[in-house]
This record gives sequence, structure tokens and C-alpha cells, in this order.
Amino acid sequence: MWEVIFRTGIWPDFLFPSPLGVFQNVLEGFQDRSFIIAIGASMKRILLGYSISVVLGLSLGLLIVASKYLDEVLSPLLLGFQTLPSICWLPLAILWFGIGEDSIIFVVAVGSTFSIAMATLGGVKNVPPIYMRVARTMGAKGIKAYTTVIIPAAFPTIITGMKQGWSFAWRALMAGELLSPKDGLGYILTLGRDLHDMNQVVGVMIIIIIIGLVIDKFIFGKVEYSIRQRWGLNRA
Repeated sequence: MWEVIFRTGIWPDFLFPSPLGVFQNVLEGFQDRSFIIAIGASMKRILLGYSISVVLGLSLGLLIVASKYLDEVLSPLLLGFQTLPSICWLPLAILWFGIGEDSIIFVVAVGSTFSIAMATLGGVKNVPPIYMRVARTMGAKGIKAYTTVIIPAAFPTIITGMKQGWSFAWRALMAGELLSPKDGLGYILTLGRDLHDMNQVVGVMIIIIIIGLVIDKFIFGKVEYSIRQRWGLNRA
């Protein structure tokens, strides 16, 4: 269908590229290693920023859910920050850290922290109260009850939040790399836009989609499956 629409000539080549043109552009990008370097730079940034967001999000969610006062005060604030587009943090990051690696990593971390925190908060809240009563009956109290009962029971919801946080992290990364003065998929995307090279723009979009599918299949998918298997939630 893509090729048929291209051959109709409704849009010129520089606005609507052909599948063959996109494939050739991606192939050339891997041959001259520009795409390999860009993918490496982007993966380094997103892994660092996302790791920070996981630690902050889990800690923040568990801290808030442990206190009724913090829950009432900070939960609406978390929801508000979660709805804020990641690109809104970019001017602040540039003022604080300048245009460079630190500002990009900051935007990535902030972009996914709040979704992970909200998922952690919701997952713990939705754990059936009987689990906690049974844990107390068997002698598990305080931190031990959280680590052995509450957090494992909330893990399916937390993993869903982490997957959502991963997608938010990618969006934040692209927003940050649009202003990057050097390598990265966002930089190549901007370069393709400035040169009116839609083959390159669409090629980068396809690469991002493939990376997302691979990460979901071989990392999040396997973790989610093992957790659901442990809790007996997988369908026969």
C-alpha cells in the first residue's frame, strides 16, 4: 500500500518517500556506520536516564504510599507532572545544564519518573488487604511485609508502569536530541528534516520502532511473562 500510494504521485518524493528509498537510506546509514554510532549514543543516554527514573520512581512511589499525608498531598502533584509533556522540561534543562549530555539525560529521567511512581503507587494500593493481614499473622511486619508480600504482589502493575515509562523515556530522548549538537537518532532525524530528506526521517522512525519492539519482546515481555507465570495470571 505504501508503494502504491507513492507511485500515484499525490505527494512529491521529498514529502512522501518510497519504501525502496527508505531501505536504501537505512542500508547506507549502516554501511557508513552513522546509524550505528547514533543508535549507540541514543541507547547510552536512554539507558542511563531510564535507570535513574526507575530508581527515583520506585523510591518516590513507595515513599508516598507509606504515608497517608504524603499520599493526599503528593499524588495529585505526581499526576500533574505525568501529564506534562517531556519537551516542557527542555528549556529548564538547558538553563540548568546547558546544551549537552546532562540536559538530555535529565529530560529522559524526568520524562519517565512520574509514570513509574504512579504505577508503583497504584500497584501497592491495589494489593488485596487480606495479603497484609495474612503477612502479619505469619509474623511479617514493616519493611519485611513490604519486601516479601506487598511489592511482589504489586509487581505486575509496576512492570506495566515501567513499560509506559520506557516509551515516555524515548519520547523525551527524541525531544532532547532534537537540540543535540552531535550524534544520536534525534540529531539524525533533525538533520534529515533540515535537508528535506524524508528517506532519512522515515528510516530513523522505523529504527526507533524496531528497537522498541525488540526491547519489549526480549526484556519487558520476558519479565512480565515470568511474573504473570509466578502469580498464575497467564492464560493456558
